[in-house]
Amino acid sequence: MQSRARYANVGRARACIVYVEATRPRDPRLRFVTAPHSDPGEPDDLDGPDGPDAPDGPDAPDGPDGGPPDGVVPDEVDHIVAAWRRERPDLDVEPMRVLSRVTRLARHLDRERSRAFAAHQLETWEFDVLAALRRAGEPYQLTPGQLVRQTMVTSGTMTNRVDRLAARGLVSRAVHPDDRRGVLVTLTAAGREHVDAALSDLLGAEHGILGSLTAEQCDDLAGSLRRLLLRYDPGAGTD
Repeated sequence: MQSRARYANVGRARACIVYVEATRPRDPRLRFVTAPHSDPGEPDDLDGPDGPDAPDGPDAPDGPDGGPPDGVVPDEVDHIVAAWRRERPDLDVEPMRVLSRVTRLARHLDRERSRAFAAHQLETWEFDVLAALRRAGEPYQLTPGQLVRQTMVTSGTMTNRVDRLAARGLVSRAVHPDDRRGVLVTLTAAGREHVDAALSDLLGAEHGILGSLTAEQCDDLAGSLRRLLLRYDPGAGTD
């Protein structure tokens, strides 16, 4: 009878184990809250040697396994990477540590761009065309082909965009003086005013995004991103 009572007590104690999510949503780390055993002589080895709050194996988003260094708060990407390491230990998920953050930053940048451009009655694609002309310097002219290469759209799309910008008085079109079959697209005074004002607002937002980095860290990041982009930029490294 004493033996049966002992097993019953142990069973009740183990039934009190509650599975609880960690404080952050989607944090793959788990902790266990265990009720006291009815029999003080029964050892409690459910939590392991490090206690109930210790991360379990590769799920931990910090440390030398690709997570942030000690003292650095993990972000959502750390939790995502840790979860995939747990679920697919057969795969190398290291690229996610970089590219998932690039994707998330791009979304934030897109929102900041949209806000800056909307304040000056521009859409993103309109700014891209006007900015290409503005960067060309006086007399702020480019051929449609040059605009296509700089904005990475099709020629048909560019024709439509130039038509719409011309209707707004932001660009003008004229026959190319050296090629009667060609066209030159020129930035108007109104177009220059719009793009200059929008650029100032955009740069203010971009400085805010990079505000937590030092100048040296920005240089290192820019260099790393440049190396990644060189394989995709047509004509990279040429004039």
